[in-house]
Formats: sequence, C-alpha cells, structure tokens
Amino acid sequence: MNKAMLTGRLTRDPNVRYSQGENQMCIARFTLAVDRRRTRNQDGSGQTADFISCVAFGKQGEFVEKYARKGMKFDVVGRIQTGSYQNKDGQTVYTTDVVIDEIEFGESKNASAAAAGSDYYQAPPVSGGSSAPSAPSTPQPADDGFMNVPDEIDDELPFN
Repeated sequence: MNKAMLTGRLTRDPNVRYSQGENQMCIARFTLAVDRRRTRNQDGSGQTADFISCVAFGKQGEFVEKYARKGMKFDVVGRIQTGSYQNKDGQTVYTTDVVIDEIEFGESKNASAAAAGSDYYQAPPVSGGSSAPSAPSTPQPADDGFMNVPDEIDDELPFN
C-alpha cells in the first residue's frame, strides 16, 4: 500500500498552472514543511522539519490555487510517486513527490492568521451582493467554534 498522510505548513505560495489541450486540468505544486517528532540531536544540531514536495491535480489543485497561501497549515493524504528526467546538461534528476488525493485545512482561519501574521491570508470573496465591503457595526469576537453563552443564563444551566 502506498499512502502518505502529512500535516504541515506551506513554505511559499503554490505554483499553479493548467495543462494544455481540450480538457485543461489544474496542476498545483507546493512544498509542505512537516515537523519531525524528535526535534534535534542531543548536541542541539539537526533538522527539525522535512520539506515534502507535493502536487495536486484537478479539483484538489483548484482548491490549492484558491485557498492555499504561504504559512497556512494543511492536512493532506496522497501517494508517494517517484520519477526521473534528463536536465539540460544530460544528467538524470530523480524526483519524489506526494500526489495529493485529499486536502483540507489543518487549522482555523483565525489560527492560521495568528500563526504567520494576517498579511498572507485573505478570505475568499463571498459571491452575491455589493462588491464594496461594508464596515461592521460592532467588533466581532474571534470565531473559535464555541457559542457565546449570555451571563444571565447561568442560573438555568443544569451544572455549575
């Protein structure tokens, strides 16, 4: 079985192109920095992450093109594929890539923005309505996935 499961951050914005011909297909190449479990050698030296080359085709490639930016964390599932080619000097170059079958966000949008600074990520535009952004009337709390419970409801909760 050839299956790779990785969680890591993009080292740079993905390189996206489309194949030629009638049925164009999106091809997105990117590198994930994947932390190692053991961080360093006893003397403090050593690499703490592996830099894994990944390629996503079709719908997965379009997802990467639309949402992936440098520093963002992603969970990917794919297969390891090796290959080789001749460079312009006639030397054989060997390649190893993870071909992506599944990709999803590895953390929330707010966590991503906090981890690497908010300058690298912009939410995708919402379709419909005016294209001009409207200023929020009140500041919105960070969406941490939990519902805000009003203070006055404490007496009605079955636990304390």
